[in-house]
Amino acid sequence: MSTTYQLGDRTVRRLGYGAMQLAGPGVFGPPRDREAALAVLRDAVALGVNHIDTSDFYGPHITNQLIREALHPYPEDLVIVTKVSARRDAQGAWLPATSPKELREAVHDNLRNLGLDVLEVVNFRSMLDVHGPAEGSLEEQVTTLAALREEGLIKHVGLSNVTMKQVEDARRIVPIACVQNMYNLVHRNDDSLIDALARDGIPYVPFFPLGGFSPLQSDALSAVAAELGATPMQVAIAWLLQRSPNILLIPGTSSSAHLRENLKAADLVLSSDVLAKLDRI
Repeated sequence: MSTTYQLGDRTVRRLGYGAMQLAGPGVFGPPRDREAALAVLRDAVALGVNHIDTSDFYGPHITNQLIREALHPYPEDLVIVTKVSARRDAQGAWLPATSPKELREAVHDNLRNLGLDVLEVVNFRSMLDVHGPAEGSLEEQVTTLAALREEGLIKHVGLSNVTMKQVEDARRIVPIACVQNMYNLVHRNDDSLIDALARDGIPYVPFFPLGGFSPLQSDALSAVAAELGATPMQVAIAWLLQRSPNILLIPGTSSSAHLRENLKAADLVLSSDVLAKLDRI
């Protein structure tokens, strides 16, 4: 099983890190422990992570500022992927921000807070339905990001929370570097999309690979983990790594101990019998 995959024009390790949980409760405001948040980021890079997923609407601004404080100047092999399309109100609610003007402002916010001259990958997250992909045109938004790419502020454009048709439509406007949707051992709606992207060498980056704010719960998963001497979350990560070579993982945590635990999942090889048990969940 390959441990790396192409993301844009860079090669990244398939097990990366998602920075969303570094902000305060509800991904809003500062972290409870700023030094611990900085330490997790430094530990991730020290342990070989070279793909970090973030957004300037985490906090807002907080997570990107932490990344900059912890890691700037960035290692040459580090790929930071961000996303745009939302803003936060004073109560922390997630509001759509998808007009061309708002998308441009978001790209500039990400550049400033990360301390970068160009963003490696910017994902446009569809807000047509915040709970999951919904059909509808994303032409204006994708065209705006394609223009920012032409201007040299973005190297690659990705998509998030999208359908197969939206991916196909977007690829007629600009090359798509990755697709980021919800997918894990229990939520497998994107099986056909993953396989289609794999055929074209496009990475699929599942968010909430461990279930998100409500971690995956399954007696079958727990039984397999006990059998293997691993945690259920390690088994869930290993399953995703073996599901398809184009899957890049970004499990998030605000704990260095959990980070190390997650990264160890890359060493876990699941037999065909174990995979069969997990596939029945």
